[in-house]
Amino acid sequence: MFRKFFLIILIIGFNKAVFAMDSGDDKLTNRIPFLINSIQKKLTGTVEAFGDHLVYPRYVSESNQWITQPIRSWTSGFFPGILWYTAELTKEKSFESSAKKWTEGLNLIQYYPGSHDIGFMIFCSYGNGYRITKNEDYKKVILQTAKTLITRFDQNVGCIRSWDHNTEKWEYPVIIDNMMNLELLFWASQNGGDKKFFDIAYKHAEKTMINHFRPDGSTFHVVNYDTLNGKVISRNTHQGFADESCWARGQAWAIYGFTMAFRFTKDARFLSTAQKAANYFLKHLPEDFIPYWDFNAPNIPNEPRDASAAAVASSALFELSQYGSDDKLKSEYYKNAVAILNSLSSP
Repeated sequence: MFRKFFLIILIIGFNKAVFAMDSGDDKLTNRIPFLINSIQKKLTGTVEAFGDHLVYPRYVSESNQWITQPIRSWTSGFFPGILWYTAELTKEKSFESSAKKWTEGLNLIQYYPGSHDIGFMIFCSYGNGYRITKNEDYKKVILQTAKTLITRFDQNVGCIRSWDHNTEKWEYPVIIDNMMNLELLFWASQNGGDKKFFDIAYKHAEKTMINHFRPDGSTFHVVNYDTLNGKVISRNTHQGFADESCWARGQAWAIYGFTMAFRFTKDARFLSTAQKAANYFLKHLPEDFIPYWDFNAPNIPNEPRDASAAAVASSALFELSQYGSDDKLKSEYYKNAVAILNSLSSP
């Protein structure tokens, strides 16, 4: 099914310099040409199947049909991002043409204040588009999106609000996923945008570092804040097994998010936080390197796996392996990143 290749290319999409052809692992290196060829075929078939319909695929149903989504769904930027990376890998103009089409279909998102995930939507699409083409119109969209995103920031809390739903349960919910959307703000601040983009992203990361982590390096999914004094009201989960459990994909967001925050800020605390999150993730992986959906799910090993969490973590670990002074730890991160890729791309 297409979803496996969707995840493999998604790994590339989360990290700007991960998919090196010399991985240091012969098994993976030998497999890469086959994978790229498979990705080309699958994506070509998908684009042809959609035809003139500008729909945004989300996942494949059990009957092997694409389930699509409106442009305001948080994953709408992934498909154009996949197309940009495939264009970059293959140098085929047809993929670049498709990437432009699906990217520009998200144009109105730059003005949409209803979701913290406009960082995801726009930076995967327009962000990669600008990186590859240097189209100044794309840059303008990114900068406008940053302006829209910071309207969700509350000075008292020190964070960008994640969700507007479940107001009867949470006064001001901030989820660990939100770290991913800071990348757009950090980048925008360094590429013609307002300095406050950086300041807001920095404050959000700092507050998340303080309040989302347990002593063992695991993370809470949702932290609910009091908007009057900025104090924590509660720590919960929404997609994990329980409030006190560790949701695997949330842990992967944390590894990537704080690795990225260190990239932009060079704040050693963010690097240490990324390492803590990574160490917990790796310590709790099963032998095939693909985590169960929640590290504390009650019926392990008879629990579903989360391949997307593995993909996000692999991408983050490749980058994390470049930072810090502990060569042994860096080597471990790199080896585990390759091992995850090997498992994701295996039969």
